[in-house]
Amino acid sequence: MRRVLDVDAVRGFALFGIFVVNVTFMASGYPGNLVTDPDFDSGLDHAVRVLSAVFVDMKFYVLFSFLFGYSFTLQMAAARRAGAAFSARMLRRIAGLLVIGALHTVFLYGGDVLVTYAVACLVLLLLRDVRDRTAIRIAVALYALVVLSGVAGALFVDRSAFLPGEAEALANGAETTRALLGGWGAVIEGHLAGLPLLLVQAASMQGPTALGMFLVGMVAGRRQWLARVTGGEPVLRRIQWVGFPIGLLGSVVYTASGGNDNSLGVAASVATAPMLAAAYVATLLRIMHNPRTAAVRAALAPAGRMALTNYLGQSVAGLVAFTGIGFGLAGTFSPLALVAFALAVFAVQLVVSALWLRRFRYGPVEWALRWLTNARRPAFLVPPADQRPAGRTGPPHAGFAGTGAGSGADEPSVAVPRQNRA
Repeated sequence: MRRVLDVDAVRGFALFGIFVVNVTFMASGYPGNLVTDPDFDSGLDHAVRVLSAVFVDMKFYVLFSFLFGYSFTLQMAAARRAGAAFSARMLRRIAGLLVIGALHTVFLYGGDVLVTYAVACLVLLLLRDVRDRTAIRIAVALYALVVLSGVAGALFVDRSAFLPGEAEALANGAETTRALLGGWGAVIEGHLAGLPLLLVQAASMQGPTALGMFLVGMVAGRRQWLARVTGGEPVLRRIQWVGFPIGLLGSVVYTASGGNDNSLGVAASVATAPMLAAAYVATLLRIMHNPRTAAVRAALAPAGRMALTNYLGQSVAGLVAFTGIGFGLAGTFSPLALVAFALAVFAVQLVVSALWLRRFRYGPVEWALRWLTNARRPAFLVPPADQRPAGRTGPPHAGFAGTGAGSGADEPSVAVPRQNRA
């Protein structure tokens, strides 16, 4: 099961990073208005924000997108084994993600990524037969387009002409935070009010960069990059030596220039985030394959195997904790407290995921999405040990399929023959 566990564990790691970013928007209306909450303006608060901007912001979305493309090839392998039409399967899966994403956006969290992934996956489906070199060229072109757009925006667009001043932004942040304390009506209204900005971000940055990383992940899946790792490969060290300096340099530029409030800083982050994400993965793979720290893989893999359920569960946790639907704690958590909250929620998810997968083959949302994808109801319970096929040591690989994870395969191996098409 090592090959599957590596993919799932990296996905679990990415899931935590995404939550650290998302929870800041769940807990307060100020980040969405590009201003700092004046109630949390201490040196410690600023230090936590800086560390998050340098090491977390805009990095784990890249990693999740890469894993989406990687798992796309696993879906193709599963369809081949089943003798099923891949396009029909994937179109049903995309439709399911689109519905889940729309419901997620309206009722749970206005910063949903599933809808963007579903739309980008339609393009990936059309490009599934391109050669590896062509896929990489398209990915580079997409990233170059986003970076150049950011640079052009910084040089030629006066953002003050369409963005509110600081005083107005602070007032908007306070009002948005108060709206979080309302009931379902206020929460849904706030999510719907944020849709125009969400669509602009998806079209201008998230969509193109996600598709670019989908394509890189697809190439990686074809070549089985994560299926052959032993942890001692010299290339992992080279990725660290190159990825950390370049990635952190871009992160420092992004942070020093004001983060999302500066187009040039965002462009620097977009250009270098893949390098830092790659360095993170190389480091994690080395850790997971070290006998002294191999437990990290076992801890992360169950959460990654049911990542879609956990992603939605994180939004539920934020909704219950911070809005008036639950405890109404919006605006009361410092940046450090939010990191602690994310750690606590993720720790619970690690435990619950491990316990769940001892009895069930899939996470509940993964099971429903698999049913839709395959057009038949899959088995839900893990069979007793004496009834499993020879060689099976655990539940099948079934993670955040369609949003970056889950092969949908019944076999533990993720081997995919190297081809010039997916």
